[in-house]
Amino acid sequence: MRELVRTQDVVLVSAIKALLDGAEIPHLVFDDYPALGLPTLVRILVQDQHFANARRLLTDAGLDQL
Repeated sequence: MRELVRTQDVVLVSAIKALLDGAEIPHLVFDDYPALGLPTLVRILVQDQHFANARRLLTDAGLDQL
């Protein structure tokens, strides 16, 4: 598994999840600090064999610079 995105932007996470679901790219979403009362850091992971396609998908959607 490789980390595709690390962000605190929950709207961005929703958009990326929708893109990955639409492209049928399996992924995992982890919230790192939800119980500590801190801003939640979200990581989206994809399998190694899907990483290049997932990066390309984000680039095509204009989300690779966020």
